[in-house]
Amino acid sequence: MSTAVRCVTTHAGDPAWLVSGYETIKGLLTDSRLNTTHADPEHAPRYSESAIFGQARQATPTEREDHARMRRLLGRSFSARRLAALRPRVQHLVDGLLDDLASGRPPVDFHEAVSFPLPALVICELLGVPFADREDFRRWSDEAADLADHDRSSAGLAALWQYIGTLVARKLEQPAEDVLSDLVAVHRENPETYPLDQVAELGAGLLFAGHETTVSAIDRGVVLLLTHPDQRAALQRDPALVPTAVEEVLRAFIPGTNSDRGPASGLPRWTNADITVDGVPIPAGDLVLLDLQDANLDPATFSTPEEFDITRPVNPHLTFGHGPHFCIGAPLARMELQALFGTLFERFPTLRLAVPVEELQLRTMRLVGGLNKLPVTW
Repeated sequence: MSTAVRCVTTHAGDPAWLVSGYETIKGLLTDSRLNTTHADPEHAPRYSESAIFGQARQATPTEREDHARMRRLLGRSFSARRLAALRPRVQHLVDGLLDDLASGRPPVDFHEAVSFPLPALVICELLGVPFADREDFRRWSDEAADLADHDRSSAGLAALWQYIGTLVARKLEQPAEDVLSDLVAVHRENPETYPLDQVAELGAGLLFAGHETTVSAIDRGVVLLLTHPDQRAALQRDPALVPTAVEEVLRAFIPGTNSDRGPASGLPRWTNADITVDGVPIPAGDLVLLDLQDANLDPATFSTPEEFDITRPVNPHLTFGHGPHFCIGAPLARMELQALFGTLFERFPTLRLAVPVEELQLRTMRLVGGLNKLPVTW
């Protein structure tokens, strides 16, 4: 019997194969026989009721070429030069948010004061989305990420697409130095192969992924550092540890949340051919869940994986994926996290949780997880 593959039930109540183990998952992340598409998505097993990653998309003969084209388009928009130019602005935003935090009366909800607005501000500047609209796209993103209510999730995603579509129309008339304008420019060059509805769909996906996932990472990092005083003290003594601290934040999990995660969770992929994983045959069309959290805790890859160690010298975590689907926004997320955790404890050397860690409430029924609130004091 395989220890790396087992039958599970998804959030939607459908059967799936949950895969664990670092090397096994890393290999599957580059396996072209797994994808987010399915030959018959209406009858494919569902991961959840969310309109984002909850169900398979329709397979097409050109999907691999389409994906490569999309990556090339975004590669220009997320180039090292553009992100380097953004770095001082990110630091400025961090400083401003921490100024606002300091002006408040503790306890303060760090999630509302910093974790949400920082990634939202950054992705808005990069994409060319008005930050004034943040409460609207926050609400739509929250609805779209709902794992249990398909109608609510679909409505949220549709509203997000419609909103970005409106912005795209404006960029046609008044382009600027931002990602949406970059994508509109590609549409002008190839209107038939890259229609405006695809621009809006891609823009909505970037807006969702560009802030939701980083919000969760910031919350997790704050909790981890505040519940590991020795690691927090090491970071305060040596700011050069910021890059490795960020990688450990990305790899680790909040204490007390690794057990009883409810229905099986993982990165969903559907097989487009019969495959065998760790000796277990998996038929074409089945749903496979790649347990990235388990991969990041694999003792065969990580020494003392349950420990939170910001000095970990080698940290090849799979949080951003691996291979052709590696998260294109990873450098941006790292930049934001490094700016924040490189500054936070200089400004707030006595920062601490305002409630016991056991009282923190996880957003278990949302696609990217995270916390509902993060009360802190100083």
